[in-house]
Amino acid sequence: MADTILLIDDDDSLRRVTEYNLSEAGFDVITSASGREGIELFKKNNPDLVITDVKLGDMDGLEVLAAIKRESPETPVIVITAFGSIEMAVKAMHEGAFNFITKPFDRETLRLSCTKALELTSLRSQKQQLAEEVDRLTGTSGMETANSAMAELLETALKVASSEATVLVTGESGTGKEVLARLVHQHSPRKDGPMVAVNCTAIPDTLIESELFGHVKGAFTGAIANRKGRFQAATQGTLFLDEIGELKTDMQAKLLRAIQEREVEPVGSDRTEKVDVRIIAATNKDLHEEVIKGRFREDLYYRLSVIPLHIPPLRERREDIPALANHFLLKLGAPRGVKFSDRAMTVMKKYDWPGNIRELQNTVERSLILRKGSIIEPEDINLPIAKASDTPQIPDIPAEGVSLEDIEKGLILKALKKSNGNRSQAARLLKIPRHVLIYRLEKFNID
Repeated sequence: MADTILLIDDDDSLRRVTEYNLSEAGFDVITSASGREGIELFKKNNPDLVITDVKLGDMDGLEVLAAIKRESPETPVIVITAFGSIEMAVKAMHEGAFNFITKPFDRETLRLSCTKALELTSLRSQKQQLAEEVDRLTGTSGMETANSAMAELLETALKVASSEATVLVTGESGTGKEVLARLVHQHSPRKDGPMVAVNCTAIPDTLIESELFGHVKGAFTGAIANRKGRFQAATQGTLFLDEIGELKTDMQAKLLRAIQEREVEPVGSDRTEKVDVRIIAATNKDLHEEVIKGRFREDLYYRLSVIPLHIPPLRERREDIPALANHFLLKLGAPRGVKFSDRAMTVMKKYDWPGNIRELQNTVERSLILRKGSIIEPEDINLPIAKASDTPQIPDIPAEGVSLEDIEKGLILKALKKSNGNRSQAARLLKIPRHVLIYRLEKFNID
């Protein structure tokens, strides 16, 4: 597919000649005789390159250059003029022009400048794609944040990465638990080793032991050869156990032994094998509550949660939504110039996102497909308005009344539980200063 060039020049004769020469060179050319019309054509067609004269009938060509750079900073612009000067050339380059060509010019000079500008754009695009591919492979994309609690979490995760400590990542479904696990792995001494991920809910109970520890030939029907498990596959690397809370109690006991002894016994074998792995587990369940209810082994819980990392849901880090949405636009290959309107971004920031980051990515993809223009509006997003609210839900007060102190104490306990006892994070969840939280802890005698 040929590259598209927008040519803006109010000289009819020169515009036709230049259009012909560029078309002969293999480019698709769109033309305009005025600056304002040229800007509108740019917004409508998203060309790969713009060529504009300086002296236009309705506005200055450098104003056109500035308008295009505001709309799409990465689009190259070549400025042409019959009244060239060093001062004007410097100003044009300062405004972001790729090149400044004085009239008269031969067609080869212009063609060569166009080719170089488009090659530079292609290299930038390849660099961006390479960076995104690295992000995808390492699983660290989308981990930048403007939220203080999330920033503290990432700082802790990077500190933990250099150790061999077992990590337990908790958070609602879709918050990016595996992404955080990969971030820890990529910043650990084991980064050159494999990171092997196991979704404990995706493997039948009858096969989970074999999947984790491996099996020997003849161990069961279908075991036609020796097979290594995920523990062995992750040697000198990291084993990520996702949805760990779904494991049955008998399997929990075997997993505990493997973590403690750093050795596994393949199914059907009477010999153990030493393994060198770091364990990162994740769950969307409250494992402490599961322990109380007898559904999760207490000893395994404490073995896994040496370093607990809790990812807050997206509704508690709304300030990250614009950056994440724009990140997904790039990741999904949105055409140049496509972006969210301010109104659309406001709607997204008010929505509660029960599916968290996964739901946001799906919404961005849907809006990219269904959009009516280059600007994505609220109608293109189509979020349930009923859930798009930033007003907290206050329960009704019963006829017999309610103790405000009991409610306050209950909220503090919930915040401490959600933050795994981190007072600074709990204070942020309650939107109060840390010293105010400490005062209330003393007031209510909360240890």
